[in-house]
Amino acid sequence: MNLGELLESTLPPLGYELVDWEISSKSGLVRVFIDKPKGIDVEDCARVSRHLTHLFAVENVEFNQLEVSSPGLNRPLTKPADFVRFAGDEVELRLTELVANARRIKGILRGCEDGAVLVETAKGVLTIPLAGIGKARLVPKIEWRKAT
Repeated sequence: MNLGELLESTLPPLGYELVDWEISSKSGLVRVFIDKPKGIDVEDCARVSRHLTHLFAVENVEFNQLEVSSPGLNRPLTKPADFVRFAGDEVELRLTELVANARRIKGILRGCEDGAVLVETAKGVLTIPLAGIGKARLVPKIEWRKAT
């Protein structure tokens, strides 16, 4: 079982979604990005870190350092379920092929169906095949409160 499969089978029973992970063979750094419907806090990261440290010892996963964190405000969208979950949010897509004469598309995510993502742009709703998306991220929305 590779590291991705190990993480994918371990985190959901703990109540977390594996958003992404990476490993640096040079430094031995393992980064794991997790999420859950109401968001991640420091205690969630600490809990998952403790669990993975023990799991990696049992499974003989070699690493020098482990980082567990939330995916951040500009969360990557990697699975079809992500494109459904975040429908209505603004996204930025980097494409592997031209769509509407562009390799970068920014707009409102309208969901995912039949292997394609729907994005509403100024040019209308575009249908973009999942296979044609190199990277997809949420566009951070920051709401500033006025001082009263």
